[in-house]
Amino acid sequence: MVRRLMPDDTLPIHPLRAGWVAARRSLVPGICIQIVMLGIVLLYFGNERARPFFEQIGTWKTESGYLFSFVSVAVAGGIFPEILRVLFFQKGRVERRNWSNLLFTIPFWGIQGLAVDLLYRSQAVWFGNNAHFWTIAKKVAVDQFLYNPLFAAPFGVTIYEWKNRGYQWSSEFLHWTWYRNRILPALVTTWAVWIPIVSIVYCLPSILQIPIFTLALTFWVTLFTLMSEMLVKKSSAPSSHV
Repeated sequence: MVRRLMPDDTLPIHPLRAGWVAARRSLVPGICIQIVMLGIVLLYFGNERARPFFEQIGTWKTESGYLFSFVSVAVAGGIFPEILRVLFFQKGRVERRNWSNLLFTIPFWGIQGLAVDLLYRSQAVWFGNNAHFWTIAKKVAVDQFLYNPLFAAPFGVTIYEWKNRGYQWSSEFLHWTWYRNRILPALVTTWAVWIPIVSIVYCLPSILQIPIFTLALTFWVTLFTLMSEMLVKKSSAPSSHV
């Protein structure tokens, strides 16, 4: 049965409103992640017994360099969500689509990890590696209002849409209306959730920023994999509405 359209269903939603709606839906998981990240920073600065653990992670990052960033972010953003999908929504059965998803998500998120690592390294050179208020403010501003609008959001949204369209490229992706209607809402959601998170990340030394970013991303994709799969399952269920 098809749900009867209400009057508002025929009207296009404004991109900023769409982004705000998505941000409100992300509010609770976003706040949960922010609290966890803040707890980690407080643990780092306030508990001397925890320092060796953080120092060991920093050593792994230093020794592995960009390889650490590629692998850790690929696991957090690509492999881990697929494992969740198989365990919780496919009853442990691995399907062909899981492998095809991994062929896309592993390189995609690995590249994102390299880009974020390069951003963090560059900002340490530009602004320093201290936890002063203005240093953090400058890094957050570049991260969220230059890097995200100019690269991360357009690249991520467009590449995922390209995948969802069967890897068919469209000239639509290069038009302003695409940015306004699809990327701008994603940016609003990103700003609402990630500005506090990256502010916390930039409080830490450079060698710990990618590991903590990866941890935040792991929580984020875990929550949104579960949420999105539940929504898909709910929307595919038979409806009694007409």
